[in-house]
Amino acid sequence: MRLLSGGYIQCISPLKWRVFIPPRWVAKLPVVRLPNEMPGKPTRPYVVIRGDANLVAMPTPSAPGSLTHRSTETDLGLGNLSQAECDARVPGLTVLYHPDLSRIGERAVLLDLVRAGEVPLSRRSPGFSHPGGDGTRRSLDQAGLSRRPVVLSRRSQQSALRLDVSGSRTRVEADGRLVEGSCDLSAAQLERGVVLRLGPHVILLLHLVDPVSLPGLPPFGLIGESWLMARLRGEIHQVCDLEVPVLLRGETGTGKELVAKALHSASRRREKPFVAVNMGALPSELAAAELFGTTRGAYTGASRRPGLFVKADGGSLFLDEIGETPPEVQALLLRALETREIRPVGSEESRRVDVRLISATDADLERGIALQRFRAPLLHRLAGFQIHLPSLRQRRDDFGRLFVHFLCQELKAVGEGSRCQNPPAVPWLPAEAVARLAAYDWPGNVRQLINVTRQIVITNRGEDVARLPETVEMLLAGPVLSTVLDAPSVVSPSFVSPGATQKPQVRKKPSEIDDDELVELLRTHRFNMRAAAAAAGISPTSLYALVERCPRLRKPADLSRAEIEMTLQRVEGDIEASALELGVSPRGLKRRLRELDRSRAAEHQS
Repeated sequence: MRLLSGGYIQCISPLKWRVFIPPRWVAKLPVVRLPNEMPGKPTRPYVVIRGDANLVAMPTPSAPGSLTHRSTETDLGLGNLSQAECDARVPGLTVLYHPDLSRIGERAVLLDLVRAGEVPLSRRSPGFSHPGGDGTRRSLDQAGLSRRPVVLSRRSQQSALRLDVSGSRTRVEADGRLVEGSCDLSAAQLERGVVLRLGPHVILLLHLVDPVSLPGLPPFGLIGESWLMARLRGEIHQVCDLEVPVLLRGETGTGKELVAKALHSASRRREKPFVAVNMGALPSELAAAELFGTTRGAYTGASRRPGLFVKADGGSLFLDEIGETPPEVQALLLRALETREIRPVGSEESRRVDVRLISATDADLERGIALQRFRAPLLHRLAGFQIHLPSLRQRRDDFGRLFVHFLCQELKAVGEGSRCQNPPAVPWLPAEAVARLAAYDWPGNVRQLINVTRQIVITNRGEDVARLPETVEMLLAGPVLSTVLDAPSVVSPSFVSPGATQKPQVRKKPSEIDDDELVELLRTHRFNMRAAAAAAGISPTSLYALVERCPRLRKPADLSRAEIEMTLQRVEGDIEASALELGVSPRGLKRRLRELDRSRAAEHQS
């Protein structure tokens, strides 16, 4: 749709607009109105501004007729963005660590690498800016970085990029290995993200970025500016004001409860209660009383007590770990969802409730349905709209933002918050330690990162220079999840050299995977069935069938209590590490522990 001479707006989705306007027009642009493509959303005035070194359209925060920012061609350094460049992700650099903590998260989009074939990386170039900021671009300008640049250049299809340090005095490490002369970086490494340590104090991530930002959305209390987080915020914005039930899916520790609270806070129910319950921890014999309440005398010692549905009436009820709900509880829950009525235990009358349901799981519910462990009608009721939360390793460029946020939070908790203020001559936590943390795959995701950060802070209380605790050293010395990024739930176009053709992914038939390969595949992905299936190019159902037939793989039901307790004691209670040592999935191990607890409780009662 043509708005001005030389300017086009392309609608990517109801929430994402991409703008193609030559920089020479930017200073002359008035406020324009975009057509209303969002049902129920009023059309708002938009201005074209500079953000993340890109041209983007976003709602104007000021009065109509005024420009938020004016840019020139030199300022932007982009020229015309072609549609092909905007549709593909391109190489970029994100600051993961810097002595000036305010610079963490700044990004440089390396469009010249696509166009000219190479870019210099030095103390003076390229320019970095905060995504969604005012567009101010700054060089790294850090002592220890040479003015003579390291050169990033585009190579062949087999090697996506070459890193040449021969002409620079800057010491460079790529994923913990010293670069001498030059090294080639594959497309798979670029997709996963390469951690670069430049000199003594600067850590960058070389990865693929979306050259056009998704602006104008509130943060919803979420930290991160990766394209996956932009997509997540867009999905929250799309559904937050609707009454449909939402199912949150993602690995453990990805922040599903945080997203559930964001959905509630942004909805029309924000003034009403938000009630959360872990369905996996809800005993089947007490489920009805917990969910629907009880009347006085319903059973011996019972008093009148409202259930969770009544407590959440008018608000939102968050059902966490919905995949672990006992079968008996599933039946009760399904009836309440279908009728929107509940009946307290001991009562003969039903009560109507007005509750918006948000549920979450890291389980494969479709697999549970196939094994008759989960009810298909319940899934259909819960999944009015599904949101997939990305893992931390899928949004590695957010690591620095998250780590420093939690680091400062924990330092303040122990009375040492001043370490996060004013760039010191020598950073409290050495960059070498941060580089190692950034290269880790974080199977426990953000929750695990919080625990590790707390461990670092408490261990180093009162120290002038921090070091990694022994427990963290052991964690980093363990097996790496994968050498390439797990396939995201929504595929984004990747960087491809002009004229190059993408090589199709090699996919195996399940029958072509032998027992040795299957065991190695599962151990590499820490028995995360979805990640392992994606890496092998087969469906999770096919992978489960292979596991069932493999004599070398144990099932959680085969594990004894003594064996589990001995392993947990050896790894200091770490469920993830214990599951890896026992050769089962963490979810399967948790389920087995609950089964053993129920058996022990039944023996005591008898």
